[in-house]
Amino acid sequence: MASDSDGQAFNPALVVVDMQDGFCLPASDLSVYVQKGSLAVPGGRELGPVINGLLSRAFALTVASKDYHPPDHISFDTSHSPPNNKAFDSWVTMFNPANPSETKQTQLWPVHCVQGTPSAEIIPEVDLSKIDIIVEKGRDPRVEMYSAFSDAFGNKSDAANLDLAQFLKARGITHVYVVGLTGDCCVKCTALDAKKEGFEVYVVEDGTKSVDDGSKGWEAAKAELKSAGVEVVSLKSPQVERISRSRQLSEEIESS
Repeated sequence: MASDSDGQAFNPALVVVDMQDGFCLPASDLSVYVQKGSLAVPGGRELGPVINGLLSRAFALTVASKDYHPPDHISFDTSHSPPNNKAFDSWVTMFNPANPSETKQTQLWPVHCVQGTPSAEIIPEVDLSKIDIIVEKGRDPRVEMYSAFSDAFGNKSDAANLDLAQFLKARGITHVYVVGLTGDCCVKCTALDAKKEGFEVYVVEDGTKSVDDGSKGWEAAKAELKSAGVEVVSLKSPQVERISRSRQLSEEIESS
């Protein structure tokens, strides 16, 4: 494990959030947009080179998350009856699977990222050979899960295929860098939860896109992140530049 100039442990992980076909405009054939881009974020697919550049750096661990919903997920408009079944406009009540007396409202979305469908696949523009582990989140049909760490109620259960916080801590990770889609939703929630788990957390702004870049979207998200102690940084920031550009070289030095 490396140390920074102050002698503090520095063992960074990169978390690539939800870079999936369901959130990216098709690369060419717009006729498949309805199937593969129901929640597509403009510019999302173009993040591939930036993310691959980060994946080539000497992170101790690289993680990718992906929505992996069952067909009857609570967030899908098709899972509800009219009139309260309008994607983007309607909200429904969720019950905490671990404590049914606790409830929250959740927004409805078009069907997306269903298990076993092209929409759920990570886009080919992201180099999966450089990803160490994939977190499948949102698997519990009863509850929303924006964060790669826990569901909307903070549960770490069947909503994901692994407990990411436990996984990172077991490997001595100290700092978490977050990129992907979207800055004003799943990236934000993942970064906030990482901070709650005790990691130093950075969101690399060049490596994320948002549904809403305005004051109610990404700008509001940045304010929330800053308030929680999460730093929003650029690719050229010292926080990113401190990580060696060659992951392979770092691994060779460490093993020698």
